[in-house]
Order: sequence, then C-alpha cells, then structure tokens
Amino acid sequence: MGQLTALTQEVLTAILKSIDEGIHVVNPQGRTIFYNEVAAKHDGMAVEEVLGKHLLEVFPSLTEESSTLLKVMKTGKPIYNQTQVYVNMHGASIDTMNTTLPIFLDKKMIGAVEIAKDYSRMKLLAERLLDLQKGVIKSSFKKGAKQQVKYTLNDLKTMNPSFKNIKAEARKLAKSDAPILVYGESGTGKELFVQGVHHDSHRSERSFIAQNCAAIPETLLESILFGTAKGSYTGAVERKGLFELADGGTLFLDELHSMPMELQAKLLRVLEDGMVRRVGSSQNIFVNVRVIAAMNVHPEVALQDKMIRPDLFYRLNVFTFSLLPLRERKEDILYLADYFIQSFNKQLRKTIQGLEKSLKIFLTDYHWPGNVRELKHTLEYMMNVCEGEFLGEEDLPVILKQYQSPTKEHQQKNLSLRKNLEEVEKQLIMNALDQAKGNINQAAKLLDLPRQTLQYKLKKIPY
Repeated sequence: MGQLTALTQEVLTAILKSIDEGIHVVNPQGRTIFYNEVAAKHDGMAVEEVLGKHLLEVFPSLTEESSTLLKVMKTGKPIYNQTQVYVNMHGASIDTMNTTLPIFLDKKMIGAVEIAKDYSRMKLLAERLLDLQKGVIKSSFKKGAKQQVKYTLNDLKTMNPSFKNIKAEARKLAKSDAPILVYGESGTGKELFVQGVHHDSHRSERSFIAQNCAAIPETLLESILFGTAKGSYTGAVERKGLFELADGGTLFLDELHSMPMELQAKLLRVLEDGMVRRVGSSQNIFVNVRVIAAMNVHPEVALQDKMIRPDLFYRLNVFTFSLLPLRERKEDILYLADYFIQSFNKQLRKTIQGLEKSLKIFLTDYHWPGNVRELKHTLEYMMNVCEGEFLGEEDLPVILKQYQSPTKEHQQKNLSLRKNLEEVEKQLIMNALDQAKGNINQAAKLLDLPRQTLQYKLKKIPY
C-alpha cells in the first residue's frame, strides 16, 4: 500500500511538472509543498528558493489579504481569473493571472493550489499592439488617412437584389454618426462592409481602427480599449486606448458578443456621452468616435444566451445590417467564382477560361458554411493546381471531394418534405426577424405565432 501511494505521488508530481502553466501548492500553514518550473520561471525564482518556505517570506510584497493563495486558505472559496501583481524576494515585479482553488480531503481543507498564467507577456503584447496602432495612424496621416481602409462598398460584389439594397442603404446611413450593428456568419464580409461604410462617411479622412473582441484576453481588453493611467497597476504608464486613437474616426468592434458584460456596460456609457476613462484614472476624456459593432450570431440568440446586454443592443440597434450567407444568394456563387478566377489569373499569371459544367453544378449546390471566404480560398487552391484551361471537379480541395454527387444530393433533398418545410420555416423566421430588426415580439406578430413558440423554434435553428 505504501509503495502504491508513493507511486501515485510520483505520477501526480510528473503530471504537474509537465503542465505548461504555473502550479503552486501551499499547505494550511501557507508553506509551499509543490512548485513547478513554469511557476518558477513566471516568478523569476528558483524552485528550491520557494519550496518549504512560507509564501510571505518569498514574496514580501504580498499580505494575507492580497495573496490569492492565502485568501482561498482563509475563505475556502475558489478565485477565478484574477490578476495579481507582486514583488519577489529579489525585488522583481511579477504580473500573473491566477485561478486559485481550495484542496479538500474528507471535507477538511488540506491546502490550496494556484494555476498561474504569465500576465506580464500578455500586458506587453497589449502595449505593443497599441504602439503598433499608433504607428499605423501616424503613418497614415502623413500619406493620407484613406490608406487605412483597403475596401469600399464597391468591393462587396453581388448580383443579389436584397444585398444590393443593403449596400444602397449603407451608403445613405454612412453619412450619419449613429452607431451601427452588423451581423452575419463568418466569411460574409463584415469587415469589408464596415470599411466601406467608413470610406463613404465624412470620417473617411480620419482613422479607422478594428479590434476583434475575442482575440484579446478579457483582462487586457479594457486597457486596450480605454487606455491606462500611470500607477493603475505596477509598471503602468499613461497610455491611450483605441477609443482615443480613433478620435474623429471609426472604431470597429468585431465579435462584440465576446466582450465581458462589465466592459459592455462601460462601452454603453461611452456611446451615451462620448466620455472614456482610462483604467486607474478618475478623469474623463471626451472622444468623437463612431462605433460599428459586428457579431457572427443573430442578435436575438445573443440576447437570449446573455452574450450581449439588452441596453447595449438597443443602443446599437439604431442602424442594423444583416449580411446574407452565400447559400441564400445562389446567383452570387458563379458570379463571384468568375470574379475570383479573373483576379487570380492576374495574380498567378494564368489564363483559366472558366468552370466546367459539372463544377458549376457542384459549386451551386454546395452549402458554403464558410461563405464568400471559403469560396475564395477554394478557387485560389484550384487555380494553383489546375493544369487545363477550365477548372473541374478534379481540381477541388480534398475536403470538398469527399462530398458525393451534389446533383443527386440536391434531387434527394428536393424529395424530402421534412427538409424542405424546415428550410422554408427557417427562411420565413429570418425574414421576419430582419423586418422586425431583431425584435422578437414584432417578429412573432408578423409570423402569427406566440412569442414562446418563436423562441422555441429559434433555439432549433443553427447559426
């Protein structure tokens, strides 16, 4: 039994040592009983300098109140994703992002474990990102600010009447300063659309800044957007955020539904009064920024799943645009395919004449989950491998070749009453939501359905 326990301990120790995150375990007295190499690297210490010693002895700047490990030992409650700034025994400043959990055995607390990520690197990344944005803006003002946007609404190619109307409406509303909400599946061209709106606005001579809210850790997104005040945390300097950098221009916030609720509340305040406050500051700064937000989920779904605050949604919902997925604009598939062929002919110095008939059928029948982006990348691959004058099914990427005959699938689908009814129902619901601008009550009235029935059907529709 003793050998088994020793073996188990060895296995656990080996596992903990191999994890690519800092692991720090203390006993009820606050002394370190496990400390891996990753944690040592984060803290600028050697493992032997920490093992067996009391936490406050090794990290003298911490207290029983500020130490997440000691706080968890005292309360018995876990702490998730909390930043901690402290100084080690060598005087070096350390920034980490910690999740700290109590350890119980037979309902008795026997210690606490902390899983730490190196926050210093993330903070440095955020600062470099802001410095890069500043450099881009300064450079663009020297050369002419319009160089910041690569696309106009003319680059959004379509033969679809509904999509043409969307573009026409966007040109009109581009002249306003009101915020805009854009939603559409990935690959439908949301950023291209937003750049086009900025280009047609009176802000086109000023900066255009895009930020994906899902690409930055939650703890850094606030300082990225609103900037920092000197001393707001150890090593913090006066630094402008994206709102200040975009002053006079447009700030595009992609994947808004990924933004934490607390930050959404702060964003709402900026939209209401145009005032931003840097992290750690008590001073308000006025900015003149047009905010355009985008989501790849339907707003009604985002509201139901509590991904977006209702008050923020209704503030952004002044102007709303829904970009159609490619499968709902069938006439654009071959039109865009021809456009991409001509473009890649110039780029690759080829003379591809077009598409074989069987490939046209395949492209038209395929559902294109990645939308225009997927179509473009598919054509780019095919243009590189094609050795004839016309692109054929044999040039398709491997993943698309796995699909069976699209013509047969299309015929079988047409014979399926259930699938056709589901598709018609989905289309009617989407049209009603678009007409009601995302208001589920109005959409339910248009569909002559109880609100609860519509909500139930929405949950079944994949986005």
